Amino acid sequence: MSEFVTISEANNVVRVHLNRPQKRNALTQDMYAAMTQALQDAEARDDIAAVVFSGEGDLFCAGNDLGDFLKHGELKSDSPVFQFLQTISSVNVTVVAAVQGAAVGIGTTILLHCDLVYAAEGTQFVMPFVDMGLVPEAGSSQLISALCGHAKAAELLLLAEQFDAAKAYELNLVNKVVPAAELAATVQAVADKLAAKPVRSLRLSKKLMKTQPEPINDRIQRELVDFLQVLASPETQAIIAAKAKR
Repeated sequence: MSEFVTISEANNVVRVHLNRPQKRNALTQDMYAAMTQALQDAEARDDIAAVVFSGEGDLFCAGNDLGDFLKHGELKSDSPVFQFLQTISSVNVTVVAAVQGAAVGIGTTILLHCDLVYAAEGTQFVMPFVDMGLVPEAGSSQLISALCGHAKAAELLLLAEQFDAAKAYELNLVNKVVPAAELAATVQAVADKLAAKPVRSLRLSKKLMKTQPEPINDRIQRELVDFLQVLASPETQAIIAAKAKR
């Protein structure tokens, strides 16, 4: 759907690679549509363990291509960008991101919907929405505060302060910071670990983690429904039997 998004698959992992380095991987409406389709296709298959997002060149994503947005006219609730955000925020398939260079605007807020994020040392993050006369998007006004508290969120969203990968780790935005030369191998190792796990258990576990807070006894009952569901599956029974023999 877009020449600037490369979709590939190997070993039960789908890779979504932003491939527009000449424009700093700035996102167009067609790119959003391609990413949405990739996520939906992965979610529809019961053999896909993870979707990995990455960016070509020395920069992950410079945010939205404003010229492309202006060309498409008025944004509506069903515009490709919002369809993408609705999709990435609701899928149960595990989403992983490899980030290098810089992540600007939605290049950062996309990461809030990923389950595992790995950043190269020196990567710079910024959410300049207020400086551009806009407001935070992609649920960031809530998610950033949940990650690091209101005071730090105000620095990032109201002052639009730039921060590096070490700060992103401190603020719980990324899982690990690694040398740039090790980023690809680090994410590949994580993808391999996920691919070796029971996909159904991965997805149901993520669904439970993303469910809104509730009284603990209600959560125990909710977990029980999914627990009994996977417990009865042949895959889980085989795993239990194999471990019992050790």
